[in-house]
Amino acid sequence: MNTPQEMTDKNLLVEINAGIARLSLNRPDVHNAFDDVLITQIIEALENIEANDEVRVVVLTSKGKHFSAGADLNWMKRMATLTEQENRHDAQHLAQLMHTLNDLSKPTIALVNGAAYGGAVGLIACCDMAIATVRSRFCLSEVKIGLSPAVISPFVVSAMGERAARRYFLTAESFDAHQAAQLNLVHEVAQNESELAKMADDFIQALLQNSPQAMHKTKQLIKEVSRGDINQDMRDYTVNLIAAIRVSEEGQEGLGSFLEKRKPNWANSRLVPKETGEK
Repeated sequence: MNTPQEMTDKNLLVEINAGIARLSLNRPDVHNAFDDVLITQIIEALENIEANDEVRVVVLTSKGKHFSAGADLNWMKRMATLTEQENRHDAQHLAQLMHTLNDLSKPTIALVNGAAYGGAVGLIACCDMAIATVRSRFCLSEVKIGLSPAVISPFVVSAMGERAARRYFLTAESFDAHQAAQLNLVHEVAQNESELAKMADDFIQALLQNSPQAMHKTKQLIKEVSRGDINQDMRDYTVNLIAAIRVSEEGQEGLGSFLEKRKPNWANSRLVPKETGEK
């Protein structure tokens, strides 16, 4: 169980070790810009991770100086030659990536080293937690080239709010990591990549102590209560959720370990790698 696994591709590196899956965008020569090929590879990797019970935490990061420049230029050139129907199909592919990442049952952490432009901001917004370095820059630049951040907008607006989106979607101005933190796009700002790795490790160690089932159900809970009216249906949903989780196997284990003053069986120190941060 939890034996190291590594899947290497030209564009995406996937490493699974000690309960942690690390996905690294690996196109540093084009600032980790993504195209239809990379989008497919990320979707497939996330679907494999979703089905892998050994994975407890997912980290999304990149190789090189920048997190991602957004859409690849050659990909954009191809899209410009396609029909509206063909562009609709292509956009659905990107939407699938965003929804797959956003709805993943396991907690996700984005580590932002350097610039994150366009669709890359969507990837960050789809992750549960995000940490950037002080040299990170963010930009929703689509309107500058006559486009719109349409596919990523539900996730980015959810993260930063409608008022901020009105400004940054329309001005296409860039902003730094501290501003991104004020906008709730990222949660922490590290001074350098060494501190970024330390902060990531702190998040990971905390997540590994928690019930996998409870975190999954809680992610669903957040999604439901943040978008719905506080009515009888919402009340019934929350009541039914806690009742079901209390009598579940992990719920019983959690309550039992708390009352017996011991660690629950999922908080196994052997799952925690000695070093999990970005090197």
